[in-house]
Amino acid sequence: MSLADFLDPLQRPLLTVLDTPVSWTEVLGFGSGALCVWLVARQHLANWPIGIANNVFFIMLFTQAGLYADAGLQVVFITLAAYGWWTWTHGGGPGSSLPVRRTTRTEWNRLLAAGAVGTLGLTLLLGRATDSTVPFWDALTTALSLMATYGQCRKRLESWWLWIAADLVYIPLYAHKDLYLTSLLYLGFLALCVAGLRNWSRDLAEGPPRPTAEVSAV
Repeated sequence: MSLADFLDPLQRPLLTVLDTPVSWTEVLGFGSGALCVWLVARQHLANWPIGIANNVFFIMLFTQAGLYADAGLQVVFITLAAYGWWTWTHGGGPGSSLPVRRTTRTEWNRLLAAGAVGTLGLTLLLGRATDSTVPFWDALTTALSLMATYGQCRKRLESWWLWIAADLVYIPLYAHKDLYLTSLLYLGFLALCVAGLRNWSRDLAEGPPRPTAEVSAV
């Protein structure tokens, strides 16, 4: 069986939402994405492999929709997931998990500079080299998502604010592209991000956790 034979059933319509066909790819992206964000909010280590599966589904979905920066972003997410997985298990030192911390001023300066340059560069690239109809918004959400993912890998509290900002753009963007189920998913992401912000804020206020052999599963 070729790769195309395997992928074709995933890209066929499974159901219809608001007169728009929804594929298996979008449904699986919906489920794995929601589970991943819930696990991140709970600081559960399993968020990383679930997130990688979610990235694979979204590569297929976004390529079909012409959201090329978002599709390419998923490849970067997979790389960052491997880094985040390692950091969460080793970044806190021997016998302890990585604690929640605030983003430093230096990190903010670097993130904002990288985000601005990345948004500008991607907007120009997408506008000139692809048939994207939303180059700026595609580029902006890509930059915000990368900034947020870096913060998530390092367990920086403010990464949730970056995700919230990205979701507020993603929701209408995906609806504009007729990806209604994905738009609904990101509405759910927004709610989970608020919950994650609250949970991580509580953990930060309580101080570093006691040394443990692995990250808590609950």
